[in-house]
Amino acid sequence: MNAVIRSTGTYVPVRRMSNDELPKHLDTSDEWIVSHTGIRNRHLAADDQATSDLCVEAARKALHRAQMEPAEIDMILVATATPDYVGFPATACIVQDKLGAANAAAMDLTAGCTGFIYGLETARGFIASGFARNVLLIGAEILTRHIDWQDRNTCVLFGDGAGAAVVSAEEGSEPTGVL
Repeated sequence: MNAVIRSTGTYVPVRRMSNDELPKHLDTSDEWIVSHTGIRNRHLAADDQATSDLCVEAARKALHRAQMEPAEIDMILVATATPDYVGFPATACIVQDKLGAANAAAMDLTAGCTGFIYGLETARGFIASGFARNVLLIGAEILTRHIDWQDRNTCVLFGDGAGAAVVSAEEGSEPTGVL
């Protein structure tokens, strides 16, 4: 059984901070940030937004593009270093509830940068084993609440957002999809 990315979806919060806002409280400039990172803007979650909220928006787009209902998802994986809660409940369980994906197992992968890659391999493994046919994989972060806004080496790098992929089983004798 092959695992293929069937669709994707993304979400970024409405609030967008440009590089021009940072020199007001930080020794930096748009020119320095762009020359060192290529970044011109970053998105910031609203105070009332949780990581799961970003996940749900990206997930809805991915499900819509896959022409799937939440009930068709067998597993939800959320890769994040900024979960809604430390410990439990898992952010994936909150996403499961908000989407109404009653048939889906749900778990978090606590990882930042490489989390989506780990999640993709985890989804492939569950599909290859026959445990799942459709996995909703989401990588999401609200890092702007955890960074030091006085450290120009790091605060210019991070923003908030989520990306989702529906990873599905596909029959075939030739290896294809997620290898």
